[in-house]
Amino acid sequence: MSASGDILIHGDTERSPVMRHEVPVAIGDPFLFMERDGRPIVLTNALERDRIAAVLPDAELLMIDQLGLFELLEGGLSRDDAELEVVARAVAAAGITRATVPGSLPVAVADRLRADGVVLDVDTPSFEARRRVKNAAELAGVRRAQEAAHRGLAAGAALLRSSRADGGRLVLDGEPLTSERVRAAVRDACAAAGAPAPPDIMVVSAWSGGGHDSGTGPLPAGLPIQIDLWPRDEESGCWADMTRTFVVGDVPPEVAALHAVVREAIEAARALIRPGVPGRALYEAAAQVIEDAGHPTLRTRAAGETLTHGFYFSLGHGVGLEVHEPPSLGLSREHDLVAGDVIAIEPGIEGIPGIGGVRLEDLILVTADGHETLTDYDYGLAP
Repeated sequence: MSASGDILIHGDTERSPVMRHEVPVAIGDPFLFMERDGRPIVLTNALERDRIAAVLPDAELLMIDQLGLFELLEGGLSRDDAELEVVARAVAAAGITRATVPGSLPVAVADRLRADGVVLDVDTPSFEARRRVKNAAELAGVRRAQEAAHRGLAAGAALLRSSRADGGRLVLDGEPLTSERVRAAVRDACAAAGAPAPPDIMVVSAWSGGGHDSGTGPLPAGLPIQIDLWPRDEESGCWADMTRTFVVGDVPPEVAALHAVVREAIEAARALIRPGVPGRALYEAAAQVIEDAGHPTLRTRAAGETLTHGFYFSLGHGVGLEVHEPPSLGLSREHDLVAGDVIAIEPGIEGIPGIGGVRLEDLILVTADGHETLTDYDYGLAP
């Protein structure tokens, strides 16, 4: 943080997780949030004043009309220039001469304030640390999103369960069962539960792309089908994230073996979760299990090699107001776990020719004395 300890954020709460953490209400237009000597100060307007006051009753509210916005517009300034002038006036009124800001602070705002002599210290990690410890409203939102994920996955699994094999592919109601149809059912169920899932959630198999390909076309019988979904709670803006792998029909021995290794890997990582443990330690535990089973990982790749099979990705990531946020759970040595982190751990073995892969993902809260698994869904391959 800066020498003064003051902070300054500019953005809206729909797209800025930094701002949403400080002002927990959906506001689509950018505004200014300051913290001066630990006291929140918000520059706002008559449309948002009461909503902000309801969630931040101790905040001082500065009004744009009282700082001359409309007079500036009547005087001929463009809207952008007038809003920058009001931001500068608000910072001066708050008595802030030096502040810590996130890297997402708009360049125009930074340029104007620095031209006025305000010292801005860019320190994105400090803002990430503020929101890694989930507050009660955020944690409630994550739980609601995770419940929606359970319902979405169940809806997708129901279609798989109702299908039958026909010439190596799945058929339902006389038509090939496709990734698109399963994805639509998953998304409908999540939305009905108050946490819509984006259009690129994954329903994938060996028959459709790798990596983050969302999956297209018919789904196979007797091969792994992964459903990876990340719904977002509408009320809080918080996300969940989970993955399960299914096989419709007889499970090939090779797939059963992959599944057993991935199950062991997720438990090896879970067993380590508690405050103070490096995120990399969780990755190392899962990677060791997978390497011992004879599959490559990021640890075993040659320098400069682009690995496209095996466990060729990190173990996971934090989840909250972003679906991918700190802490990192991979090769990075950057983050230790803290109480209040919500993390997704997702070991997998993928890119196996003719098979595809198996991946499992759970959402876990780091507690003061260990952890709580928020995902409550069977790991079995049968849908």
